[in-house]
Amino acid sequence: MAKCAYCGTIIVFGGKKDGGLRYCNSGCWQKGAPVRLRRQVEEWLPDDAVQEHAAAVHQGKCPRCHGPGPVDVHVSHRVWSAIKVTRWSSRSRVCCRACGAKAKLGDAVFSFFLGWWGFPFGPIMTPLQVLRNLAGLLSRPDPSRPSTALLCLARESLARDFLREQQAGKRILPHAGPAGLPPDAPAGVD
Repeated sequence: MAKCAYCGTIIVFGGKKDGGLRYCNSGCWQKGAPVRLRRQVEEWLPDDAVQEHAAAVHQGKCPRCHGPGPVDVHVSHRVWSAIKVTRWSSRSRVCCRACGAKAKLGDAVFSFFLGWWGFPFGPIMTPLQVLRNLAGLLSRPDPSRPSTALLCLARESLARDFLREQQAGKRILPHAGPAGLPPDAPAGVD
């Protein structure tokens, strides 16, 4: 089953396709124009610019505690339950290892105490989310280079910055073609 690229609703059948993206209806397709545009921009961003941006974030200070890096993407998992309601989620944070460990440990404790109380999913999801956090605490990302997740965030960030500058009428990429776009930019971006 596919998810709507705009609102995230699961599409069982039907919907509207545009390239590799799928939307629940024409309304979501129209609202999803910025998503399509950002994906087009992401495709032609130079890999060295993305690597450079990710390396700057990776070697910079932690945005949470302002301590030294390396900074990377850390994911924590939590579950909360009450009688017939169980909610679970995963949260990504760009931070140093210490802040990531605090988030994982905090979500593991939260889940351990508040995850069991919903039937039937509380007893199923609680050990799963606690174990995912503990596994995350034990695994260590390579401190010498940015992770794939950080590279993806860097690409998205550069695309957003480019589109913001493009809307303001400024050129931000060197060797830009007409309207501030690289000569090989996808059609319909300007």
